[in-house]
Amino acid sequence: MITVLVVCDPGRSGELDAAAVRMPSLELLHAHDVEQALDRLARNRRIDAVLLLLEPDRTAEVASTILEEDPAGPPLFAPEASAGAEVRPLPADGPEDLLRQVVRKLSASG
Repeated sequence: MITVLVVCDPGRSGELDAAAVRMPSLELLHAHDVEQALDRLARNRRIDAVLLLLEPDRTAEVASTILEEDPAGPPLFAPEASAGAEVRPLPADGPEDLLRQVVRKLSASG
């Protein structure tokens, strides 16, 4: 089982959950801002990756804060258009493709 924390606006959670249903080895956790993300990361040490689905400026802010609080935490991913220096870019479009890319990259590294 791979656990991914998705940080996104509340309106996107449903489409991500619908995509994850087709991926039985994937568990999604959700956060809608940096405070929720930090809380989920602190309470759940089995999170394998963080997927940031925010505007580019918010992605950079959330990534920077997460790395400041937990530099040894799980890898951070985002779509190429939003990924900064601290975030691994995903060349994918659509919720299901993004989730599959994260799973593929984690499976290849572990």
